[in-house]
Amino acid sequence: MAEGKKYQISINVDTAYLAEQSDPSADRYVFTYTITITNSGTVAAQLISRHWIITDAEDVTQEVKGLGVVGEQPLLRPGEHFEYTSGTALATPVGTMRGTYQMVAEDGNKFDAGIPQFTLSMPRVLH
Repeated sequence: MAEGKKYQISINVDTAYLAEQSDPSADRYVFTYTITITNSGTVAAQLISRHWIITDAEDVTQEVKGLGVVGEQPLLRPGEHFEYTSGTALATPVGTMRGTYQMVAEDGNKFDAGIPQFTLSMPRVLH
């Protein structure tokens, strides 16, 4: 079996702008993101920690590292998925997020699951 197929995590992201929590006059734009993490490999793996790189439209970057996601360290067997929603606030109406999840497979192998860059964007308001 190909080594690449053993440790494979698929990540899907949906984002939303929270107008009711945002305050553009104070440079505060709040977004949520819902992430679905699917184990598309052949070995069970546990999400241990996360590392986010969040960049706003002025190229100001924040890095966020921590254990688990939303207080959990889900164990995903092959074919299983875990979904969670979290959020972030930016000083600009547009920004990006990308990062990695640090995973440990049940055979002890550690690997990173890359989170492809996605855009956070306030919807254009028509007047």
